[in-house]
Amino acid sequence: MTIGILKETQQGETRVAIPPKIAKQLIDKGFKIVVEEGAGEKASFKDSDYREAGAKIEIRGVVFKEADVLLKINPFNQEDLKLVDESHVLISQLFHKSHPELMKALASKGVSAFSLDAMPRISRAQDMDVLSSQSNLAGYKAVIRGAYEMTKIFPLMMTAAGTITPARVLVYGVGVAGLQAIATAKRLGAIVEATDIRPETKEQTESLGAKFIVVEDDEPTEASVYAKVASEEYQRRQKEAVNESLFKADLVITTAMVPGRKSPVLITNEQVEKMKNGAVIIDLAAAQGGNCEASRMNETILMNGVRIIGTTIAPESVSTNASELFGKNLFNFLEHLIEEGKFKWELDEEITDGTLIVHKGTVRKNGNTE
Repeated sequence: MTIGILKETQQGETRVAIPPKIAKQLIDKGFKIVVEEGAGEKASFKDSDYREAGAKIEIRGVVFKEADVLLKINPFNQEDLKLVDESHVLISQLFHKSHPELMKALASKGVSAFSLDAMPRISRAQDMDVLSSQSNLAGYKAVIRGAYEMTKIFPLMMTAAGTITPARVLVYGVGVAGLQAIATAKRLGAIVEATDIRPETKEQTESLGAKFIVVEDDEPTEASVYAKVASEEYQRRQKEAVNESLFKADLVITTAMVPGRKSPVLITNEQVEKMKNGAVIIDLAAAQGGNCEASRMNETILMNGVRIIGTTIAPESVSTNASELFGKNLFNFLEHLIEEGKFKWELDEEITDGTLIVHKGTVRKNGNTE
């Protein structure tokens, strides 16, 4: 079986789905690897690194022609679809709930397509979960970006000229990205607080040395790794509970996203108007509408002296590490799906069922109806 590794074409993307080290591990498992020329360049991997690992380097059209399985990080686009046929299996993040038309287009080509962002959040799929591995890096980078944008330092510092008080950091959403943001800010010496609609995250927050802001909620809450859509009453209570910390914060990091839906607005313009002059908001949910009412993807908005930065802080900014983690996730996923050089197609198996969005020309999971 031949695996093709494609160069990412999405603007701003610097990662590659499989780095040379993982390519070699796949080759050692009996796979042939063909890599589009320059695919790893922006992640600091040369074509010669792939050749040394035993992979072939080819132009894009040849990769499509020779590969049985095509790997990308971002969704396949219309230009890609011109080159695929029913012999191909595609694996990438498809975000099928947001792109039903793309799923129909894939089905019309007769392909089978797996979506990595649809990986079930179960223990045996943890080492295949690209969202978790990439979110870890996003949480870390959000704090580093915040440190760059702030006009203060994080730690308490005693000097001959006087004492510098520690910065105050507030994190909305205690998922993978939020936990890493908390841990990073604490390591840098900040006073850290966090809030989340899921009460079970209180213990995780406090284990990292941060304060958890409790919001009273009368609604029953299911344990989940994702944010849920909160009621209007809960949102009102959350604002009341968090406002004191928000108005004192030097850095605010928001991470709350609901799969397949617009991100909940957690910070209104009215609240921003009451924040400290010079405060910074890093909105990691900007790609899905943003947790801050004023945020815009890939823009910095200045409001009442507060810098609002809408971004994914996508792990593209640390593309070498991000590619290594993504590649390892993919390696584990391929090992799960393939046996003796063939796909097992276990459609009732939980991981396969959750991620196989299109199978041999049929859309199995439609974002409009699921």
